[in-house]
Amino acid sequence: MSTDFYELLGVSKNASADELKKAYRKKARELHPDANPDDPVAENMFKEVSRAYETLSDPDARSRYDRFGEQGLGGGGGDPFSGGGIGDIFEAFFGGGGGGFGGQRQQAGPPRGQDLEVTARLDLESVMFGTQITVEVPTAIRCDDCGGSGAGAGTQPVQCVDCSGTGQVRRVRNSMLGQMVTTGPCGRCGGMGEVVVTPCSACNGDGRKRSNESYTVDVPAGIQSGQTLRLSGRGAVGPRGGAPGDLYVHVAVARHDEFIREDDDLIFDLPLTFAQAALGVHTVLQALDGELDLVVPAGTQHGREFVARGRGIPHLNGRGKGNLRVRISVVVPTELSEEQEQILRQLAEVSGHEVAPPDKGIFSRIKSAFT
Repeated sequence: MSTDFYELLGVSKNASADELKKAYRKKARELHPDANPDDPVAENMFKEVSRAYETLSDPDARSRYDRFGEQGLGGGGGDPFSGGGIGDIFEAFFGGGGGGFGGQRQQAGPPRGQDLEVTARLDLESVMFGTQITVEVPTAIRCDDCGGSGAGAGTQPVQCVDCSGTGQVRRVRNSMLGQMVTTGPCGRCGGMGEVVVTPCSACNGDGRKRSNESYTVDVPAGIQSGQTLRLSGRGAVGPRGGAPGDLYVHVAVARHDEFIREDDDLIFDLPLTFAQAALGVHTVLQALDGELDLVVPAGTQHGREFVARGRGIPHLNGRGKGNLRVRISVVVPTELSEEQEQILRQLAEVSGHEVAPPDKGIFSRIKSAFT
């Protein structure tokens, strides 16, 4: 992208150093990537503006640019993003780590503990009514000997002399733009602002120890496999008194022997004989929430569903329940007694339906040819 550097900054060719700096600060704030997320045009413009300021703020580079344009810069113009990067240039003008475009200054003190995960396996009855379960997780708990401070008996952590208790140190280095100031965690105290001189013998100065802990979890009715429950503050504690993380309980619901869950509906496949489907039947089903009295009318076809409304799974975090759907499955017998066969042949004859003759020899041979 070839554009006049003065135009990019919005200044005249005789602009002073202060005017250049002021113009660059304004443009950089407007075009900084943190202020324009996912905007490649603004990002490219920010790079061009930074390159323009780097050139014009250097007297020698500015003189060459004024006389010969960009070609006069050769390799001397450099790439402001190949060394310290955009962040360093921005920090040089707007402060290290605490800029207004998403930069976060790390606070002194112990870090937060680790989040933990565990899987809870439930049966369908527990999902139907809700339940309480106990989960056990390996975790880190506060050391009782030092109260979590990490300091040995009769001692306390002392303020770090390198960062004066801030947990951060500022570093200054020279560049083409002048002195660049960056801020980062203190290497001596690890950003905590304090140093343990005499470590606790029980935890070696960490302020915590390993343990297997049990927690009671309230599982709401209607939860589904793959959903996760979050227990705030039940994760591992942070080192040297740091806040605990969270515990995430992932739910896995076991397959039921008789009922299939479909959203919040329950499906039950009811097997009926040909006679029951043709003549009708009165049956009592044992549903998850009690007995269900079902009358199947005569002439019921295979696959027909009977719906008992409100007898399914409760809606999670809402009112009402799904339905219980009883799906008819007409079962054809694979073996018949002579009497059963005779009765069915009489029925077929009365109904005018063609069926296989009694002699099964030829049909057995035909069947064997297709297996």
